[in-house]
Amino acid sequence: MNASENTSKNVSITRENRVPALSGWPVLACVVVMLVAGVALIIAGAPVRPPAAGLIIAGVLLLVAGVVLAAGFFTLQPNESAALVLFGSYKGTVRASGFFWANPFFKKIRVSLRARNLNGERLKVNDKRGNPIEIAAVVVWRVEDTSRALFDVDNFERYVAVQSESSVRHLASAYAYDDGGEGEPTLRTSADVVAAELQRELQERLARAGVVVEEARLTHLAYAPEIAQAMLRRQQAEAVIAARQKIVHGAVSMVEMALKDLSEKQVVALDDERKAAMVSNLLVVLCGESEVHPVVNTGTLYA
Repeated sequence: MNASENTSKNVSITRENRVPALSGWPVLACVVVMLVAGVALIIAGAPVRPPAAGLIIAGVLLLVAGVVLAAGFFTLQPNESAALVLFGSYKGTVRASGFFWANPFFKKIRVSLRARNLNGERLKVNDKRGNPIEIAAVVVWRVEDTSRALFDVDNFERYVAVQSESSVRHLASAYAYDDGGEGEPTLRTSADVVAAELQRELQERLARAGVVVEEARLTHLAYAPEIAQAMLRRQQAEAVIAARQKIVHGAVSMVEMALKDLSEKQVVALDDERKAAMVSNLLVVLCGESEVHPVVNTGTLYA
C-alpha cells in the first residue's frame, strides 16, 4: 500500500444528514407563557412578609428556562441552510425555510445554497507551446453538501477560489492559444471544448468541498504584452497568406474557365505562346493589389 492510499484512508469525509426542525411558533408561545408566569410568581411572592421564597425561586427558574429556550430560535430564508453542531459533534442540517426552534445548545452554522459567481483575476501563464498569455475565467458554483463544505475543508469559499485558479493555470498549459495543429482544439477557437474541460476539472477538484460547478467559462484571453505585437504581426501574415491562397485559387479557376470557353466556342484560336501570355496577363490583373490599367492593342493579335 503506497503513501497516497494511506493518506486517502486517513482523511475523514463527512456526509450531509438532513434533519427536520421544530416549528418555532408553538415553542414561542410556551416561552412567552413561561416568562409571564415567572414574572407573575416573583411579583406574587415578593410583597409577602416574610417573602414567599418558593414562589420567587419558581419564578426565577421559569424566567431562566424561558431565556434558555429562547436561544434555540432561528430563521432560514429560501436557499439557506443551518448546520447543527452540539459540543463539536455534527448532528444534521436543516434546509427548509421558515421560523424554527432547535436545542438551544446547538451551534447553528448558516450556509447559503444560492448560486455564486467567482470572477477570477487575470493570470499570466504559458500555453502548451510556451507562449506567455493572459487568461481569466468566471465560475458559477453553489454548495451542495453543507457538511463537506464546513468540515472537510478549511474555509470552503477560499478553497473554491484557490482551486479555480489552479484549474485555469492547468487548462492554459494543456492547450495552445491559437495554433494547435491539425484538428487540435485551441483556447481561442474551441471555446465550448475548453469550457467543458474547465468545468469537468473544477468539479473533480471541488467535489471534496461539497460544491457543484454549474458553469465555467473564459472571460479574458490574450497574448502577454511583451509578445502581443509580434503575435499580431504573425496573425496578420497568416491572414494575408490565407487571403492570397483564395485569390490565386479563384484566379486560376477564372483563367481556366476563360480558356475553356474560348476553345469550345471557337472565338479565337490561340497557340501555346499566346495562351501563356493570356494566362500571365489575366493572373496579373486578377491577383494584383492595385488597379491595373490595360494597354489596348489596336493592331492584329500577332502584331
